[in-house]
Amino acid sequence: MGAEVIASEFPAPQQTRRVLAAIGHGSRTFKNIATAAGSDPNTPVASGSLTPILHRLIEKEVVAADEPLSTRPGNDGRLYRMADSYLRLYLSIVARMHAEVRRGRSDLAFDLFRRQWSSWRGRAVEPLVREALLMAEADDEFPWPEAMCVGGWWPRNFNPEIDLVGADRERVAKQIFYTGSIKWLGTPFDRRDYDKLVVDSAHVPGVVPSETGLAVVSLSGVADGVEADLIWGPDDLLRAWAG
Repeated sequence: MGAEVIASEFPAPQQTRRVLAAIGHGSRTFKNIATAAGSDPNTPVASGSLTPILHRLIEKEVVAADEPLSTRPGNDGRLYRMADSYLRLYLSIVARMHAEVRRGRSDLAFDLFRRQWSSWRGRAVEPLVREALLMAEADDEFPWPEAMCVGGWWPRNFNPEIDLVGADRERVAKQIFYTGSIKWLGTPFDRRDYDKLVVDSAHVPGVVPSETGLAVVSLSGVADGVEADLIWGPDDLLRAWAG
């Protein structure tokens, strides 16, 4: 189905398909997409060609562009992702699985899926978590009802990257209510993860370490001794989506 979607929506040119494939395989910055979508590693797509392609993909809601959220204006460090999680799954994993199956190597196809699934799942859940937190702000028990916008933050060099930033408004916020981390793996959110979140969050413009809250969203819970203002697991996400 993924191949049919791409063929019907983007019958030509090939460059658009290469851009889609680059984003689907995990390239998220403008520079990395340009390099991955180039005709060869030494010939990236020119900015004048890539920019209109990305604009078209965003307009058609195939690609989403995330901007850092803080109390300062953005740093032109957009991160691009596939807006449709299935299409990203197809581009990043399933298309290569099909190629292996056609060669008669279903064993390699399965091994590929097993290696890549956790990474794909971890990225795919991020926008779902942010939407769930937005829906939860109407709940009386939610710690930050004033947080009307949820995004992420990263500097120009993309290090560190904060998964969750809850603020009063988009783009340039007046107040940051919380920062947070998403860990969608088979191991609990532990003390090392917590310490990294605290240190990295201090870089976010608008964060006040003694006042700004901390949120943890973890597939496998948290380790003993780890505390945060909000700790969510899979059941909490489902409750938020259920309303």
